[in-house]
Amino acid sequence: MNSAWKSYGCIFVAGCLWGTNGLFVKLMQGAGSTSAYTGFVRIALSLLILTVITLVKEGPKAFKISKNTLISCALLGLVCQALYNYVYSSAINSLGVSFACVMTYMAPAFASVISYFLFREKFGPNKYLAMILNLAGCVLTVTGGSLKGMSFAASGLLFGLASAACYSLVGIFGRLASGESSPFVVATYNFLFGTIFLGLFGHPWTTVADPMNFKILAYGFVYALIPTGICYIIYFNGVSKIKESSKVPVVASVENVVAVIVGVMVFHEKVGIGNLAGIVLVLGSIAVMNMELPVSGKSMPKRVSVTSREHAHV
Repeated sequence: MNSAWKSYGCIFVAGCLWGTNGLFVKLMQGAGSTSAYTGFVRIALSLLILTVITLVKEGPKAFKISKNTLISCALLGLVCQALYNYVYSSAINSLGVSFACVMTYMAPAFASVISYFLFREKFGPNKYLAMILNLAGCVLTVTGGSLKGMSFAASGLLFGLASAACYSLVGIFGRLASGESSPFVVATYNFLFGTIFLGLFGHPWTTVADPMNFKILAYGFVYALIPTGICYIIYFNGVSKIKESSKVPVVASVENVVAVIVGVMVFHEKVGIGNLAGIVLVLGSIAVMNMELPVSGKSMPKRVSVTSREHAHV
């Protein structure tokens, strides 16, 4: 299989695993956790798990990284973990869960603009179409086409835009960090800085009655192991070999589809025609993002190709 397709496959698998996040969040909150503490436990336990895995697999010398990689990992922890958690939680408080989630999926647009200036990635008709399909698909998947009960406070919209910007930078900072180090090391440093910044700025352990609650920590361990620690290793392994960072959020948006499937199968949530249409559009946007659309004067599409892209060094 083409190495580029393997890389996009890694992003797709990571997105699928992230789609189970809501399951663990509900389990932990049912055991007495809060949103702030759930996020902190997830990151902190992932740090412990990945430190052990990395030491066993690659040894202590693997943690010796370059200054540039360290800076990229610090930015991952600060912007994509600590700051993202803050602005996304604020967006939820102002806009509600559904609309805040939808705004996060403006990330492909941010990623495309940033990648254009940072990596000189080209804009083609496939990217424009894929981003439109992706945003429309995410809106329908989350809302089913109905915006009833959603508020649109100006501050909430700003927090929503900020969360999208932070989310878009995961692929970019991860790509920069993964260029010289293994995915295990990058993921470990990512969670190290994320734990430090979340702890310093949020003091999340003060938001729960019993921070050492066994059920919270047990659910948190599984949450940290599968859709977080292992997931980020797979993710960083993919983005380290991808030449177009603007594609990453679109492929990872399969998370939204899996989240709906989990909601239906586990929590018996209802899904309408609008939600199903959204799922089709999200999956379609992933396919379109990896196709070359015909230019004017040509009627037949070119074959799918992701190997001849201009090289640009998330």
